[in-house]
Amino acid sequence: MILLVLLASILILGVTVYQYDEQTKDYNIQRFERKEATTQETIELELTNKTSYLVNTENLSKIFQERIYEISSINKLNISIFDLKGNFLVSSKTNAFETSVIKPLDLKILNELTQNSSHKILKSREEDGVGYQTSYSYINDPKFKRIGILEMQFTQDNSEIEHELREFIYRLGLVYLLMFIIAIALAYFLSSYITRSIQTISDKMQQTRLNQRNEKIILNAASSEIEVLVDAYNSMIDQLEESAVRLAKSEREQAWREMAKQVAHEIKNPLTPMRLSVQSFERKFNPEDENIREKLAEYSKTLIQQIDVMSSIASAFSDFAKMPTQKREKIEIISVVKLALDIFNEDFIRYSPKEEELFANLDKTQLIRIVTNLVKNALQASENQENPSIDVVVLSEKNNVKIIVSDNGKGIPDNLKGYVFDPKFTTKSSGMGLGLGIIKNIIEAYDGTISFTSEEGIGTVFTVILPKI
Repeated sequence: MILLVLLASILILGVTVYQYDEQTKDYNIQRFERKEATTQETIELELTNKTSYLVNTENLSKIFQERIYEISSINKLNISIFDLKGNFLVSSKTNAFETSVIKPLDLKILNELTQNSSHKILKSREEDGVGYQTSYSYINDPKFKRIGILEMQFTQDNSEIEHELREFIYRLGLVYLLMFIIAIALAYFLSSYITRSIQTISDKMQQTRLNQRNEKIILNAASSEIEVLVDAYNSMIDQLEESAVRLAKSEREQAWREMAKQVAHEIKNPLTPMRLSVQSFERKFNPEDENIREKLAEYSKTLIQQIDVMSSIASAFSDFAKMPTQKREKIEIISVVKLALDIFNEDFIRYSPKEEELFANLDKTQLIRIVTNLVKNALQASENQENPSIDVVVLSEKNNVKIIVSDNGKGIPDNLKGYVFDPKFTTKSSGMGLGLGIIKNIIEAYDGTISFTSEEGIGTVFTVILPKI
């Protein structure tokens, strides 16, 4: 709307200036033609009735020597008379007190005058805001014989007209400025009215989440187009809720299926050696064998080991299934981490706390579990390394505790980095791959984060950030 008013204003202003200029030119030409016709009639009358001289080219300067000033003054024109060859004879531009040199007519003007069917030519020019209209025509004697050439020049000072044009443009500009201001105000209020409903829809769409109940949009007054958009959004919300329910159900079923498959797989592993042990004992059992007690003890030991494996499998899945309890107590982080590292006997594990004391509100048991798990992973990644090295660093960073565990092990390939915290993922030949998934749950339960960087063949660095409060 604003652009339309602005373009219309510029267009009308341009057309107005152009029209004003054209009308001014037409008015000056018409005015000059009227003066020209009156002057020609006066000259014809002078040659026909008033002069006592013989009417010919040689006497033109004598006939109009004094009369030309009177005719020029009455019609407010500059009049000059030339012979048929363009030589100057007499002019109202000269007087007794000034010596003016008037050049003969240009040959081009003479040719144009001869070739023109009306034997009259009109030329216009403008210099420094002053307009000049000049006409050339033949002077005839009473018998219509050409005896000279008449030049009439009308001078029009356009400064007053241009001043009037500027005044008109100024007033017109004020009117359009007022219209422009009104257009801005109308555009603002109109756009505010239109976008108010759109803003409501936009806010609701930004709040839309798949994992929560979303509110429908209710507008009391809106255009038909907005109502169509609102209906489409509300319909989408209904479909989204249905899709979320189906997706949640599908995810739960899929999770249970995956868990059941994993449990079955892990339980089968110890069952196989148990079955083989029982079958072997059944074939080789001899009550009279003098070493029967040693063999029975060995057989029992094998079964107990496999039963312990199955028990550990059940405990691991149980721990993974439940979220850790968010127990908070004020603990001294430096000493707790040292306590967690005391269970490891490897001399290449280095502990480098950056603070003498560091307190935070966390669960001591869970913190020990986090550190122990990360160091165990580092040990397993550093197996078969020539000079294994594991560094544990603890420091304070603003309102957070940062724990960094780095090793120079085999590293994690790029194609596996996205699966490190997934349940069941492991790069080891044994184990269930639940360790990092469990500690990630623990850390996130305390609004913390865990991240890592790794380069294959160089090592891995795990960084844990936990809030102090």
